[in-house]
Amino acid sequence: MNFYDRYCLPRVLDFACGMKAITRQREKVVPMAAGQVLEVGIGTGQNLCHYDKRKVQRLWGLDPAAEMQPLARKRMTRAGLDVDMIPLSAEKIPQPDDRFDCIVLTYTLCSIPDPLAALSEMRRVLKPGGRLIYCEHGKSPDAGVHKWQERLTPTWRKIAGNCHIGRDIPALLQQAGFADPNMSQGYIPGPKVLCYNYWGTARARNY
Repeated sequence: MNFYDRYCLPRVLDFACGMKAITRQREKVVPMAAGQVLEVGIGTGQNLCHYDKRKVQRLWGLDPAAEMQPLARKRMTRAGLDVDMIPLSAEKIPQPDDRFDCIVLTYTLCSIPDPLAALSEMRRVLKPGGRLIYCEHGKSPDAGVHKWQERLTPTWRKIAGNCHIGRDIPALLQQAGFADPNMSQGYIPGPKVLCYNYWGTARARNY
């Protein structure tokens, strides 16, 4: 790991992921988590202050980036939450089938090397009828904007922790066996190329 990835990238991502528009998105979805909860891509812990501690019985945080943990642990303390940290990527989640009531996924699918494998693992570890609570940026429905998303992604990935700007979030959820008939989507404040968002709660299609 180079100097930028180890020392600069965590601060850059923490700043970008803590902007007001993104924080408002987190506020819409994270408080819905309840029971046994796994947060995939916990990163620097930006979501921790938004959990409703009255509803969460136990919280796990999965993320392969150990360099993010110091900031996450500070936020754990401030939020008064105990989090079991799992320092791994989401393509193979070291938990049994039907383990969690909820999985929280915010601004994470963009950077996972194999997002479809990760979503399939999330479906495996969710209890029958469990919820995937998500908010992700992704593919714009505007052809011109999406063209720029595709053009910029090769360079953007190098400076933004493997972030793919225009991944097709609805298609990935569907391919992994999830359905969300009430998915919300739209631009949030900021550059259009980066700011088309999808959010909601998905369940396995057979529930």
